[in-house]
Amino acid sequence: MRLRLPEERPATPPAGFKLAHPVISHDGTRTGFAGVSLGGALPYGFVDEARCVYGRRHRCPALRCDCGFYCLHTFEQALALVCASEYRRAVLLEVAVLGAYIRFERGMRYERQRVRVARVGACACGRRPCAFADAGWGRTGWRVLTAVCAECAARRGRTAFASWAAVSFAEFVRCGGGALRIVPGGEPEAGEEERGPAEARSVPELAAEASLMQARLDWLQRQLARFTGGGKVS
Repeated sequence: MRLRLPEERPATPPAGFKLAHPVISHDGTRTGFAGVSLGGALPYGFVDEARCVYGRRHRCPALRCDCGFYCLHTFEQALALVCASEYRRAVLLEVAVLGAYIRFERGMRYERQRVRVARVGACACGRRPCAFADAGWGRTGWRVLTAVCAECAARRGRTAFASWAAVSFAEFVRCGGGALRIVPGGEPEAGEEERGPAEARSVPELAAEASLMQARLDWLQRQLARFTGGGKVS
């Protein structure tokens, strides 16, 4: 006879930690995350249900399959993964484990999750980030994003296939349609310490938001000129 562990019935959802890449849909209307391992081909929202990566029609997590969301038990375990070169630009998520789950020694495989906190690393220049920009790669229908500071976001130009240069953290959360707290890392920009914490966070975010709004305004002007037969809009 095989012994089985007792069923857990926690009063509150268990918490877990994992790495993921922030993503935005090709039309710029939806945001979410893509896993760094097995489930990377299936981006998920802030609140989402796992789907079998093999296309099988069973409920996750199935005992005879590898499907389901994955997470680690502790923050330190997830932070150690960031040392790997392929995970340096990933973000560290804190999630609430919902639904059925299977507990392992280092983590869990589970059915549903709610992303509560996203801890974002520094911009490539070392400054504190305030927005996401195109990382230069992605999945079918989704662009992977990387964190940038206000100055680097302002220097980035729009591509031929996207009307935006950067997506502010506030816009990323809004498009995701859920409550998410983004915690940026890195060194503060010059003068941020004197301005105070609240203002230091808002000024770079407003700069990235203004860049995003200008890019969308340019795109709308081009569309309007095309439909009305007006002159060429640069």
